[in-house]
Amino acid sequence: MKIAHSPGELEPRPRAVALGTFDGVHLGHRRVLEAALSTAPALAPTVMTFWPHPRTVLGNEVRLLTTLERRLELLEEAGVGEALVVEFTAELAQMEPELFVDELLRPIGTELMVAGADFRFGRARRGDLQTFEELGLPVRRVELVPGISSTAIRGLLEEGNVEEASVLLGRPPEVEGVVVSGDARGGTLGYPTANLRVHPDLLVPAYGIYAGAAAGHRAAVSIGTNPHYGGRERRVEAFLLDFEGDLYGERLIVELWRRLREERAFASEEELVAQITHDVEETRAAERPD
Repeated sequence: MKIAHSPGELEPRPRAVALGTFDGVHLGHRRVLEAALSTAPALAPTVMTFWPHPRTVLGNEVRLLTTLERRLELLEEAGVGEALVVEFTAELAQMEPELFVDELLRPIGTELMVAGADFRFGRARRGDLQTFEELGLPVRRVELVPGISSTAIRGLLEEGNVEEASVLLGRPPEVEGVVVSGDARGGTLGYPTANLRVHPDLLVPAYGIYAGAAAGHRAAVSIGTNPHYGGRERRVEAFLLDFEGDLYGERLIVELWRRLREERAFASEEELVAQITHDVEETRAAERPD
């Protein structure tokens, strides 16, 4: 997928532009993408997305479902061939809708706008899909999917309900990070783990033990403070089943399929190891959500 960061990096040609933040690229987003993709080959399906998240620039705290890198990967997997990543700034938030169209959309050859029915843009969010039509750009309105939103998915993940979140996403939820050195206790117990450094803006689901997958292997995943050892700092650790190798410094995307249990302290290290063994057995038997 070609990724541009300014309109001048894209060839001006007839385009259907899907517009939105697309955090998580959930099933509602995919409906918008499918509407844009259906215009090919007459129009070139293109995504215009924003980074950082507009709500953070406007002073609100938002725990993101995906990094920008992962968002773009998911857009490509959905079939998008070109994407324009627009830096969202306070100045862009104050831009008049007419200028938004003239500076960002017309230069790339936009002939059709595709967005969710509730899309707003420009100064004081006064621009909507009707505004595009008034400015001479045809619009394809995509009705919202009831109950599906990035906000709803965040709420489910904060509860640890990864199975219901996967229904709204159309795929398993993920935790992404870079593998860094940890306490190395897992190795001494026979279950070496990859310790993830997660970007501070990313949402991490509720503390607990999860079954999932990473790097093509099933993974038993611990999210929490490791209370058995009196930990206080949040850790995200994944034991990859049947894996041998060194992941230090690697970017790792961990799918979460099912929450197995809460984290807790144990009466002895033997009891802890027995529970980890059971968690691994459950992970081996777990099924990936469709």
